[in-house]
Formats: sequence, structure tokens, C-alpha cells
Amino acid sequence: MAEARKARVVGFNHVALEVGDIDDALAFYGRLFDFKLRGKSGNSAFIDLGDQFLALQKGRTQPADEGRHFGLVVDDKDAIRKALAEAGIQPLPGPFLDFLDPWGNRIEIVGYDNVQFTKAPNVLRGMGLTHLSKNEKAIKELTGKGMAPN
Repeated sequence: MAEARKARVVGFNHVALEVGDIDDALAFYGRLFDFKLRGKSGNSAFIDLGDQFLALQKGRTQPADEGRHFGLVVDDKDAIRKALAEAGIQPLPGPFLDFLDPWGNRIEIVGYDNVQFTKAPNVLRGMGLTHLSKNEKAIKELTGKGMAPN
């Protein structure tokens, strides 16, 4: 009997974070990041990431995350370090730039230049980020997978 074809995972549409209050969450993340709001209701808000989005959902009840986290790719990692310091947010110990938001969501900040994750040229253009490029390590990883940037 032939094995059924499995769907292939091709990426993320969005990540949802539970927060205590939508307006407080938007104010918190607005101190750290320059973003456009895709939409908002009383129980949720959607931060535009070009062809993806970050969903903020009201109703966080679990304790702070320790190992569980997600990596948020940014165009300027040093700007985030500065914004965290100005907001009085201490990065978590370890080799990465991780922090907890006020609701215990653990976020790792990753520079666009240093990861395989690549936005399509048309998406970068629409986001006003055509100046972004990859470093040698990221290009080597992408090349090894047949995905070298032009």
C-alpha cells in the first residue's frame, strides 16, 4: 500500500503570545520596536511583520517561560539592546539576547544578517528594508541548501 503524501511545512504565518492587557502590550512592545499595527480588538492585536504577523492575545495565565521561547528577527540588534536598557529591561543570562516581557513570554532577538531566515525581495521592498543583507556565515548556510541570495 502506498504511503500517503505528507504536507510540507513551509514557514510561519504568525506566532501568538498571551498577554495580560492588549493596550499595555502594545505600549510595551512599542517602546522596543518600530512596528505597524495590522489590526486590533479588545482581546487581540496583530503586529505586522511584512508577510507574517505577531498576534497578541489577552489572557496569559501560566508562569513565565524558561526554555520555551521564540526568535524574533530584527534589522538592528544593537538598537534593541539600547531600547531594552532604556526601558530598564535586563536581558536574560546566556549567549543570546533574550528577555522576558511583563507577562513572562521569552523572546530571543536575532539579527537578520546572521540567520538563514530570508524575506523575499518584494517583501523587503514593501517593508522598506531593501538595504538588509546576510553575513558570510548565513550566506554559507543558505548556499549549502541551494538557497544562496542573489
